[in-house]
Amino acid sequence: MSGGEAPDGDLLARVFLTRVIEPGDETGGRWVRELGAREVARRLRDGGAALPGASAQRWAGLRARAGRAEPARDLAVAREAGVRFVGPGEAEWPGQLDDLGDARPLGLWVRGRPSLRVWALRSVALVGARACTQYGAHMAAALAAGLAERGWVVVSGGAYGIDGAAHRGALGAGGATVAVLACGVDQPYPRGHTELITRIAEQGLVIGELPPGDHPTPSRFVLRNRVIAALTRGTVVVEAAYRSGSLVTARAAQRLGRHTMAVPGPATSGLSAGAHELLRGDAVLVTDAAEIVELIGDMGELAPDRRGPVFPRDLLEPGARRVLAALPARRAAAADEVARGAQTTEDDAIARLYELRALGYVERHGDGWKLTRESVTSVRGGRSPC
Repeated sequence: MSGGEAPDGDLLARVFLTRVIEPGDETGGRWVRELGAREVARRLRDGGAALPGASAQRWAGLRARAGRAEPARDLAVAREAGVRFVGPGEAEWPGQLDDLGDARPLGLWVRGRPSLRVWALRSVALVGARACTQYGAHMAAALAAGLAERGWVVVSGGAYGIDGAAHRGALGAGGATVAVLACGVDQPYPRGHTELITRIAEQGLVIGELPPGDHPTPSRFVLRNRVIAALTRGTVVVEAAYRSGSLVTARAAQRLGRHTMAVPGPATSGLSAGAHELLRGDAVLVTDAAEIVELIGDMGELAPDRRGPVFPRDLLEPGARRVLAALPARRAAAADEVARGAQTTEDDAIARLYELRALGYVERHGDGWKLTRESVTSVRGGRSPC
């Protein structure tokens, strides 16, 4: 809803319900789907029999919350903070969130100028451990910067560790990033990221399901992750232990049919154990932004072929390479010996040897042929010792 418009009944009802029903509550979502937001709000305000699926105790708790809800005041506070409320069916609503079914957000509080719907169309989630390693932070920042440079929106949770590194990487590249919070978007959390989240709101978007001033709880962090997974085309876990909350995001992405990726780390690192567990399942291993885009991007957005260093000998014709390989490392050899080692005729071996001499690989020693000092390192040193 833009600042100059009067809120309609459905919007006011949804704002009211964000104060009453917890994020991800599928029972509440079913009520809204079956009865409509206005009717559910009316029943909670006016009392009466509990709606289906709610015990008497739970209904009493919801009614107590409903008695304190002031949707018009929440909207006024939000406007003061530069925050708008976006509900399902509005032009800015990202349709992919509908994949969550009855766990779909009742609406989203959005801080920042860009269109959430447009940005979400080309977005990818980067998530991981809060207590990350220097390697993890470096990889998150590098991946985010590479994605931003390719025109992708980086989505994360605004937390310490991998989340913060991902946001900073995108911002540092002059790109777009979205922070999905587990609290009111007018009060950044964690407090140590106030400056970062303020910068994200100025250059990108800060979004959340909870109304202004609401605080985070452990369960809200977990439930927030489903929004990150549903909003984006794919989720990349950069670094995560076995019980990391970022694995919740990855598994939600898998359930929703989104791409799931993970960055490998040291096999001895507990902070990479969760990422490696994903890789043992259906997740795809990625090491840079190009590989991520190849998986989630449009047709033709392919990562470059990977190859090791090219040695001068790699450019030789196969026959010449075989003759070169047949020469002993520390002594001269006759042409017939070289021919046997290269599995060719003596005439062909002699022709190849003269060709190799012209290129500086071999030299004549009487009736024999020997590798030059320079080529010994090139030919022998380029081979793997294993």
